[in-house]
Amino acid sequence: MKFEHHVMSQLTLEEKAALVSGKDSWYTATIDRLGLAPMMMSDGPSGLRKQLGTPDQTDINESIEAVCFPASALTACSFDREQLNQLGHQLGTAATAEKLGVLLGPGINLKRSPLAGRNFEYFSEDPYLVGELAAAYVKGVQAEGVGVSVKHFAANNRENRRFTSSSNVDERTLRELYLATFEKVVKQANPATIMCSYNAINGTLSSQNRRLLTNILRDEWGFKGLVMSDWGAVADHTAAIKAGLDLEMPGKGDQSVDEIVTAVKNGSLAEADLDRAVSRVLKMIQDWQPADSKQANPYDMEAQHEFARKLATNSFVLLKNENAVLPINKGDKLAVIGELAAHPRYQGSGSSHVNAHRLVTPLETINQVRPDATFVAGYSLTADRIDQAAIAEAVDVAKSADKVIIFAGYPERLESEGFDKTSIDLPANQNQLIEAVSQVNQHVVVVLQNGSAVRTPWADHVAGMLETYLAGEAVGEATWDVLSGKVNPSGKLAETFPLRLEDTPSYLTFDADLQDENYREGLFMGYRYYDKKKQPVQFSFGYGLSYTMFKYTGLQLKVTGDHVSGTVKVKNTGSRSGAEVVQVYVGNRTSQIEKPIKTLANFVKVSLVPGEEKTVSFELDQRAFSWYNPRKADWQVDNGQYDVLIGSSSTDIRLSDTVELDWAPEQQIHIDQSTYIGDLMAQAKFAKAVEQVGLTDVFKKLADDHDPAAKMFRNMPLRAATTMGVTPAKIDKLIEIMNG
Repeated sequence: MKFEHHVMSQLTLEEKAALVSGKDSWYTATIDRLGLAPMMMSDGPSGLRKQLGTPDQTDINESIEAVCFPASALTACSFDREQLNQLGHQLGTAATAEKLGVLLGPGINLKRSPLAGRNFEYFSEDPYLVGELAAAYVKGVQAEGVGVSVKHFAANNRENRRFTSSSNVDERTLRELYLATFEKVVKQANPATIMCSYNAINGTLSSQNRRLLTNILRDEWGFKGLVMSDWGAVADHTAAIKAGLDLEMPGKGDQSVDEIVTAVKNGSLAEADLDRAVSRVLKMIQDWQPADSKQANPYDMEAQHEFARKLATNSFVLLKNENAVLPINKGDKLAVIGELAAHPRYQGSGSSHVNAHRLVTPLETINQVRPDATFVAGYSLTADRIDQAAIAEAVDVAKSADKVIIFAGYPERLESEGFDKTSIDLPANQNQLIEAVSQVNQHVVVVLQNGSAVRTPWADHVAGMLETYLAGEAVGEATWDVLSGKVNPSGKLAETFPLRLEDTPSYLTFDADLQDENYREGLFMGYRYYDKKKQPVQFSFGYGLSYTMFKYTGLQLKVTGDHVSGTVKVKNTGSRSGAEVVQVYVGNRTSQIEKPIKTLANFVKVSLVPGEEKTVSFELDQRAFSWYNPRKADWQVDNGQYDVLIGSSSTDIRLSDTVELDWAPEQQIHIDQSTYIGDLMAQAKFAKAVEQVGLTDVFKKLADDHDPAAKMFRNMPLRAATTMGVTPAKIDKLIEIMNG
């Protein structure tokens, strides 16, 4: 007999009610008489936040010491599945040592707007990239014997009024973008748990959304794990259990038990529904409870620190490098400007905050390797006030330097979980500093520390730009590794940097309504929107420079069975070793639907020494060519032509070719009075049918693409053929023959 069945048979109703509510903020309930110990969970998408002190303790200063890894906003830029898998292993190792059962993360919501306060914790604006990296991460954690809680399910794309706001989104957009990330992770990585989001979807709270938690997640995707709530997301526990929620976190003590017991006794909750949730809680405990939960084991934090450093350098994005201002040469007289060099923004705020093992700041590292470098703060992080004296000091230092590194970014007070931003501009004191310094020195490099896309109005005035996002505790060492050329940057932007906030696809609707977040941009989010609108951007999705150059040649495509396989040759034509991310996009020429120009369908990161050429292979499955048809409630691929585009970014397409697909079975189209004449004429048997009815001469005239009248009549339903002199009887006969 399974563990959960054995325990279930001995539980009282009150004990069952206790098990579907967290004992407190971090533990499952305890049933002492059955020897059922509590299982602990912890925040941890980029490092453990295991709490010390009382069980209800949430103060970040009371969490254990742990290595702070780069935030997901940065690691996504690695475009490296293997590195994300290794990050998972590192987190799993730490969680195992700390006797944790479930690690809360990763967050895999999409970056719909650069204003969303929690973007630093999420990977990308593209669902394929998110799904691939998150699946690799989850596999890594769980391979170490620790479960994960993939969050926040679903369409949790703003922080303002997040407990009650409704994400109102059409079915195609929901399926192709916002659910696609979760679907891939569920099917590829079998996560232990899913965490439902605070928000409602189309008017129904996620915690009470049976269609989301049961019909889609379990019945369609085959999810076998547990569904827990985000902390405080449950408004009606009885309704949540009936919808498919298994565990309310945190519990409300006796109140949680009483409400469930009362609901069962008065018949508003079937005990069978309660038992279903209890069995999933018991199975989670059986599968993921550490063998010995009494004492933590030591593990090598210094080795993890070095991994954090490597992961950051593998993810940094070189945005600009005019006249090879980078890497910095040993003989360059160096000026370092910006308080963020001394007090870096290296991690997110809120539930992902880590009590870092060993923070190394950029200024510390630079002082060690370049003690001759001059440093001035230039601005204050605590206020936006423009300090003209500080700017003047920075300008004076810059005048005598060969190269200037300015550290700029978003202060923690302006970007955090719990609220959304109102601007994507850096503080005015930083922008004015950069403008002033760039006027007196032609070799200025700006190093950005930020949680999501920012506006860079001074981009044309500086020589270099390096995006480091929130780089973790090894931020100082990693930043210097790239600035000095020890590491050749290979990151690619996982989100678009717009020229202006007003250019973003959700600008008109984001946070516009306190109750309703209306996704009116639909499918056209991120690069899909900018492509379709031909809207210029500052830096495009997938963009990132290197200290070397890469040449693409020889694209070969082959349609085999139910997939398309391809190869392309990539050569390092520069003088430094480096890595390139080969991005594969698909464009749908065939389906007569709203659709983006192209979507990311695969990517491969390849490392090359100078002069080396490698053949990169990739595969595209049917999903890469499919769209979600709400009328059929299923994915659909249409026969016809599709573009396969190979690029170094979404706007830097190097090679392309077209494939012809005939995967879909030929469907008999039912003809009726409302069938359009143009669609009818495209049918193979149409010519013979009109000949039988004696209408060849009438319809033959409509084939002339140069005749406006012919084009007009083709764009009419069959019933309107009476305007061309066709009798209703002949229309009926034609329909009969075509359908026969």
